[in-house]
Amino acid sequence: MTIMRTLPALAVGLTLSGAAAPVAAAAAAQCTAGWAGTVEYSRHQASSDSKTVKRVSGKGTETTNNSINDDYVAHVAVRPAPDGEYSLGTANINLSATATETINSNDQMICPHERTMRQMSGQFVSKSERRGNASGLEAGVDITTDNDGTYSVSVRLPEFQGTASGSNSASFSGQCKSKEASNQKVADMPTTIDAMRFSSSGEDRMQSSDPNRLTGAHSVTSYGVTESLRWNLRRCGGDLRLVDVKFEDMRFPTWDAWKEIVEQVGTIDGNIVRLTAVVANDSPNEKAATVKFRDTYKGDKWDGARSDGLLGEVSVTVPAGEQREVQFKWDSSGYAWFDDGRPRLMQRIKAEVEDKGKKVDDMTRNLKVAPKPLVLVHGLWSNWRTWEPWQNILTTSHSYDWKAFPVGEKPEHGRMNTGEEMGNFGPTNTIAQNAIELGSYVRYAQKDRNAWHVDLVAHSMGGLISRRYIHATMPTYPDGKPQVSHLVMLGTPNMGSSCADLISVPLEIAGRSMEALRELRPINVLRFNEENRDSKGVPFSVLAGNPLPPVCRMLSRNDGVVAEPSAKWTIADHETQSILHTSMTGTEPFSSFVKPRVALGPAKQAARQPLSAASGESARAPARLMILGVEEPVDAVSVLPDVSKVVMIAPGQTLNVSIPVNDAENFGLTFVGASSVSATLIDDRGKVVGTNLTDTPEARHIFRSIFVDRAITKSNWTVRFQSNDRADREIILASWSSAT
Repeated sequence: MTIMRTLPALAVGLTLSGAAAPVAAAAAAQCTAGWAGTVEYSRHQASSDSKTVKRVSGKGTETTNNSINDDYVAHVAVRPAPDGEYSLGTANINLSATATETINSNDQMICPHERTMRQMSGQFVSKSERRGNASGLEAGVDITTDNDGTYSVSVRLPEFQGTASGSNSASFSGQCKSKEASNQKVADMPTTIDAMRFSSSGEDRMQSSDPNRLTGAHSVTSYGVTESLRWNLRRCGGDLRLVDVKFEDMRFPTWDAWKEIVEQVGTIDGNIVRLTAVVANDSPNEKAATVKFRDTYKGDKWDGARSDGLLGEVSVTVPAGEQREVQFKWDSSGYAWFDDGRPRLMQRIKAEVEDKGKKVDDMTRNLKVAPKPLVLVHGLWSNWRTWEPWQNILTTSHSYDWKAFPVGEKPEHGRMNTGEEMGNFGPTNTIAQNAIELGSYVRYAQKDRNAWHVDLVAHSMGGLISRRYIHATMPTYPDGKPQVSHLVMLGTPNMGSSCADLISVPLEIAGRSMEALRELRPINVLRFNEENRDSKGVPFSVLAGNPLPPVCRMLSRNDGVVAEPSAKWTIADHETQSILHTSMTGTEPFSSFVKPRVALGPAKQAARQPLSAASGESARAPARLMILGVEEPVDAVSVLPDVSKVVMIAPGQTLNVSIPVNDAENFGLTFVGASSVSATLIDDRGKVVGTNLTDTPEARHIFRSIFVDRAITKSNWTVRFQSNDRADREIILASWSSAT
């Protein structure tokens, strides 16, 4: 091993020798200039202990807590010496050290003239502090190398003057004779902060591809003290060099509250990231420089051959021998994904410094960008559990950093009430009230993930709740982007549901209207559309289902709740699949419809235009609605039942309900009841003409129907309900006919 010759105090040097030295060492030997760059040293000590003993009286205890918190941080700027062979170091050092002893005493005594025990206590706190802040101190950095290309870096930091202070305080409670609390402070006194020296392990190896640059870190922990060294050095470079590159984002919800990003945590897609590069000028003259921030793929498994992209550039003038920061605010929208839909688990950002148009230095840092939180909004007769599998779906699709937030999972942050489960006809919130709860949950998701933007995925009525939130409550931010980046609706009745007409009417007649159901009636959704017109630039997408023939007197094919035209409404980005309403929160709709609309790479994000409607005006509700398969005037949109009833069935009961029918081309029965209830439709001759039974797929539909597709004559039919439940269950039923 070659040890460098003794250097002048506070100097930096490098010695290489040996004819058999490897390529890296030989290449480095060609350059004899001193090193330039930065070395950072830190020393952190944190310890605490606690001891409890009995007091002499035997009736109390005394607990002593000791804690030490000591932080020493030094930033050393390294530059070549005038003779060119060695380098000089200049250190800025900060020290903050606190030692605290806290004694808590508790005892029991009987005071004179008293008969009962008193609980007495006292607290005594002694604190000592040392503080130091020094800049421009001369420091030494020694570099040695071995013939095999390994090297070590050591730093020598001088002692300097700081201050010491302290305080003592005492407080008492319960004493027979009151004791007054005391608080004494020791004035600042000068003190000497000890010199420090620390070295790397000597196991770091020079890179043969770039032997004139050394970067690395070394850390040792012993007896509660952690010492760390980090270095970034180069030689034989230009006058300008990059000292550091760092990333910051804003702490939600305070705009411009910048905080450095922890590499392991990263940031969230859509956040504004402030890129900062520190440029040093080692020349004797002032220098003008250009710093370019690039999106680099070097080292990526699949895209390593792609050329770097330009994120932005900033000009800076750096005085001789000084450093300057340059900053660029970068919109991270789309950088959690590649444009082909693959997850992008790590973003690599490179800073380059140019001198008169020629690159003289560069530095690359990793930045993790996680997808925006996915806030999941349930629909009618549902709750957050409808989305339970989705966290696993998101983890599989990207990583554990893609988080699902089903509204109501943590009710302290917001809980919608849309009926909770099928067969519950109790009071609910209005759409507007649920939109407020949704807003609370969106803010919770933003705080939890430090995300300025989210995506919404809404099922059924959840789409109307989301539209109301966007129109009435959604905030705007200075970055000009909407808080909600995309609203993806699954089976949303954007023009209402005829099923809601049939089932809400009997409840309203009985004087116990269920608000969530009533608001889904087409005539009420028409008013909703007139009042909630503003998408605020949020793109809307909707998935419509059409596997079923007419139910609830709807002529159009439908998903069991919503007719295809009602879901599509005026939304330009729509798609139709043969899928039931209750199956839309499954894996297949996520993969085929949801993910392609929220997993967008940078180019697709930049190219995307608001998709809420076919044109600027079409986001507004149409003057006429497609309800029965033909265009109907707005005063004829309601689908009223022929017969409607509210009945109660006991556990294990068989209940026959008489249904009068008239001459008609066909006949339908729609009812809402727990899936534990079976229904059998029997005509006037006692023949079974249709069923909707427990433990069949039809029993899981929100609105359960039996349809007789033939002509019928006036008579009395019977619907037989059978309950396998353990509780009384209410059933709302309605009949309809001549759906043509």
